[in-house]
Amino acid sequence: MVEGLPIVDAHQHFWDPTANHHPWLCDEPPIPFRYGDYRAIRRPYLPEHYFADAAGFDVVGTVYVETEWDPTDPVGEIRWVDALRRRTGFPTVAVGQAWLGRADCAATLEALAGFDFVRGVRQKPRANPGPQDTEPGGMTDPVWRAGFARLAPLGLRFDLQTPWWHFDEAARLATDFPATQIVVNHCGMPADRSAAGLDAWRAACARLAACPNVAIKLSGIGQAGLPWTVAANRPIVEALLALFGPARCMVGSNFPVDSLCGDYPTIVGGLRALLGALSPAEQRAVLHDTANRVYAMGLPA
Repeated sequence: MVEGLPIVDAHQHFWDPTANHHPWLCDEPPIPFRYGDYRAIRRPYLPEHYFADAAGFDVVGTVYVETEWDPTDPVGEIRWVDALRRRTGFPTVAVGQAWLGRADCAATLEALAGFDFVRGVRQKPRANPGPQDTEPGGMTDPVWRAGFARLAPLGLRFDLQTPWWHFDEAARLATDFPATQIVVNHCGMPADRSAAGLDAWRAACARLAACPNVAIKLSGIGQAGLPWTVAANRPIVEALLALFGPARCMVGSNFPVDSLCGDYPTIVGGLRALLGALSPAEQRAVLHDTANRVYAMGLPA
């Protein structure tokens, strides 16, 4: 592992639920959540809090990802981020919220694309609760796909958060829209760490990795009720590095959400340690260059 390499955090959040409405952070009761009780993060989290958590790491840029802000006002979230950037200089770029199947999709995408720091959008398509369910997911819906078709002409990328059992749908989407960059969030959410579960996850990732317009974030791989460890996450990270290659992998902290599983040095330091078998150039790609290129961040090479 090369110490001191600069880091682009490809997946992080800021929010202030005391001033803005995020239903999952503001409303009672809390929703069911994959990490369990999340009351500890239902508080303001701003750049000053992030950089206190990241002290000792050379974070030179960040990608803000939408925070499930009030879904009736997706552009309001980006206006708030714009003001935050003007005050603090962060985030470097942003991924906004857009509901691709809604009637206002075109207007929302055009408004988001009008901000010079917005690089894409995220929506979590309708997904089945488990791999045993065979109903089509949201990426097969014609109306949703028509919304997706609007991204590339506006220069927007798509951050995809979906469980791995919908990766065949994602591969078809990537093939049908080769000009649209897709960035998979949170490693495809491999919650089942049994041998059989990891085998099925790995096979699905391999099929998606065959699509050249898909990249993936090494992020969001905590486990409910368990501390984040290098040993627990080594099979995930090493498999994705082998399948996608360093040029399509990027590190994301998912802070403050993943602070429920470990502190920043544990998680980002652990991810950095898992790159130890790579060359210095490959490590720099995963820690910095891939995100810088994929999100057109304009940071020094």
